Amino acid sequence: MSSRRPSKNADSRRGSESSRRPSIDPSRLVPMDRVTHVGGSDDFNVVFIGAGNIMFGSDEGPWNHSFRFEHKLGPRLKVVALIDPAVERATAVLQKKCDSFVVSAYKDTRVFKTFEDFVKNMSPRDRPRAIIVGSPPMFRGSTKAGSDIEIQILKHFPGVAIFVEKPIATGPESEIAEGFKIAKMIQDSKTICSVGYMLRYLKAVQMMKQIIDENKLTVMSTVARYATAYEGIEKPDWWDKSKSGGPMIEQGTHFCDLSRYFGGEVDIASVQAHSLDWDENAGQLSKMAINEGQIAPENRIPRVTAATWKYDSGAVGSFTHIVALQGRNYSCELEVYADGYSLKLVNPYVLPVLYIRKPGDDNETTIRFADDDPFFSEVSNLIDIIEDIEEEPEAAQILSSYDDAVRTYEFTWAIRKASERSRAERSKAKVEAANTQKAEA
Repeated sequence: MSSRRPSKNADSRRGSESSRRPSIDPSRLVPMDRVTHVGGSDDFNVVFIGAGNIMFGSDEGPWNHSFRFEHKLGPRLKVVALIDPAVERATAVLQKKCDSFVVSAYKDTRVFKTFEDFVKNMSPRDRPRAIIVGSPPMFRGSTKAGSDIEIQILKHFPGVAIFVEKPIATGPESEIAEGFKIAKMIQDSKTICSVGYMLRYLKAVQMMKQIIDENKLTVMSTVARYATAYEGIEKPDWWDKSKSGGPMIEQGTHFCDLSRYFGGEVDIASVQAHSLDWDENAGQLSKMAINEGQIAPENRIPRVTAATWKYDSGAVGSFTHIVALQGRNYSCELEVYADGYSLKLVNPYVLPVLYIRKPGDDNETTIRFADDDPFFSEVSNLIDIIEDIEEEPEAAQILSSYDDAVRTYEFTWAIRKASERSRAERSKAKVEAANTQKAEA
């Protein structure tokens, strides 16, 4: 991990055992309303990069990083800067905060159009202790100017902790290597860095991890499914894979990451995938909120992507991402199998339920987690590590380092490319068959 905690060797790109991945005792993951603010009287300066839904919330989902920082830090929180090129939007969300009970955190916040503007105009008292990167992924994860925010932070604020939203980038596949370069820079500088794969912080996920570790199990298979409620997705960029990377990279990344968390490193060369696309009869959608006709045909997203792969351990994984449901609620599941055991996580985004089958009993035990908030646990652990307040070294853990997140990014790209190859081969075969038929006529 990229923190003061013991970390795995960054050069070891393959072969990690799932039991070696960082974990947290699930009993330590407590709801936000049962946690007291971090003690102390000194201000905790934070910079927010991005004034969109991820940072300040929306009706589309439970994400809202500012809300979690407010509850974790209480009156100590001081947001010294809000950086977003959409200055009017940033000013509007800032005004809402100033009109609320958390005004003390935002009354002196300044809005900047760029990170460079903030660096040039920052006073020494505004030096942050943490920088939260919630800007769109096309502006991060690269060594190229304009999408190298991590490098700029390391340059201007060495030693300052970083939180980066997932995925770490949505640039071209050729830039994946740049992500690994950034990961090494972060690790070599010993910068505390957490990436927003919040499902790892679910109490149910940590209970699954605990069962596997305590029983010394070896995972045999992971089976994941993610069905999107597409009716409410109104951002045109989401439907354009030249901008979002496509649903596997932008959205399915969470379940690709969870699959790696339990199964270990993926043999990238083994990845195979098929897709159902927009121009096939079964791929027609009746309630899209955008005009797909304004998106170039080659950039329209697949409706279904189904992938299989081998883990370095020999285990087998599979994942199906589906753009099919209407309404609001998604349907998501992850199953993990080991000798004698079945662990099934259902509905992790809304009301997580864990079904456990153990040796000696064919019946499943059902555990419901009604008040879990992985977004808060993610922020809480990051702050605890920055503050270095835990007496027990392993009490607070960053569960997704930057290097780990780049590996997930590489994996999602491998699935996308495999599905595109399959589509191209299928199209070629159809053309050849049609030509053959014509020649024989």
